[in-house]
Amino acid sequence: MAMTRFLIRRILSGIVVLWIVGTSAFFLFFARNPDIVARSLAGRAATGAIINEVKRNLGLSQPIMVQYWQFLDRTVHLNFGLSYYNGGIPVSSILARDIPRTASVVVGGVVLWTIVGISVGVLSATRARTLFDRFSTVGVLAGISMPTFVLGELLLAYIYVPLNTHGIGWITTGYIGLSQGIGPWAGAMILPWITLATVQAAVYTRLSRGSLLDTLGEDYIRTARAKGLTERRVIYRHAMRAALTPVVSQFGIDIGAFLGGVLVVETVFGIGGLGEDAVTAVSNGDLPTIIAFVLIASAFVVAANIIVDMLYAVLDPRVRIT
Repeated sequence: MAMTRFLIRRILSGIVVLWIVGTSAFFLFFARNPDIVARSLAGRAATGAIINEVKRNLGLSQPIMVQYWQFLDRTVHLNFGLSYYNGGIPVSSILARDIPRTASVVVGGVVLWTIVGISVGVLSATRARTLFDRFSTVGVLAGISMPTFVLGELLLAYIYVPLNTHGIGWITTGYIGLSQGIGPWAGAMILPWITLATVQAAVYTRLSRGSLLDTLGEDYIRTARAKGLTERRVIYRHAMRAALTPVVSQFGIDIGAFLGGVLVVETVFGIGGLGEDAVTAVSNGDLPTIIAFVLIASAFVVAANIIVDMLYAVLDPRVRIT
């Protein structure tokens, strides 16, 4: 029951954040002369006919507060208007095409970097100052120092091209939907996952290693060992829970930077998701698409941080969830 109330409060606070973002976006772009707003919304596709169409469709001649409530109503119903640069197609259609692509990269990358980063960090902490620990330290430094786009190009040059040259075509580029099978989908996503996960896995390896080493020096860990508990039980039953709390907290902080990494990966591998199309929209002055992407990115960050808050409350008993 307490967890339910905790979750409800976090969701309500997330809704308030999204409302603030949406309201800020509206008054930033719409609280101007209707002709200027219509021209901005039309972007590079602006002509006299399109400008008049924008004004008519969005009711830009109405009072600003009427426009504001209509904007909120459209947003709640996921109606983000039309992309006039793309021939007047609904922005929701662009989102429906892009979200599965970006979600495929994001989910796979997060799973991969979490498993690899925490696993290597734990092994390094429990084998401190061994050859494995020193080797992982070098790997962490290399991973952190490697720019995402450089790693992506290296994977294309030294994995994708040689494999396809020798007739091994499972690993591909671009995007293949899950409707065509898990195998082809994973083959198109594996290199983007590795590219996205490498830098973050290095960060989380270092963070989880340092956190676990600090936790293993706590008094309650020495007490658990003195009671005769096995080292495996001490580490995975007692130390890991406390050691993961800063890792989970860091995940919430990294979400914004993570979205930027997705943009680079989508561009390098020709996936065409939210990040790549957001850059195109900015270049073309496609304002309805830009606003939609801002709201979707905000919703993604809010949702991720709600999950982080829940995990933090579960891992750390000192966090009150009543």
